[in-house]
Amino acid sequence: MITKDMIIGDVVAKYPETVPVFRSFGMQCLGCPSARGESVEKAAGVHGFDADRLVEALNEALKK
Repeated sequence: MITKDMIIGDVVAKYPETVPVFRSFGMQCLGCPSARGESVEKAAGVHGFDADRLVEALNEALKK
């Protein structure tokens, strides 16, 4: 299960199927140092969307 406090780099490494979800939320540069070291919650704030919505979508991707 993915949570808001997880680091994006760790999420992408462990769950590569989440990459399209991050990109659908406008996070195109998942390999950038700042993106890889940010928490899911911080990145959501930077990009201006709700972290809970992102976490929900990421966890849905794990079910497919």
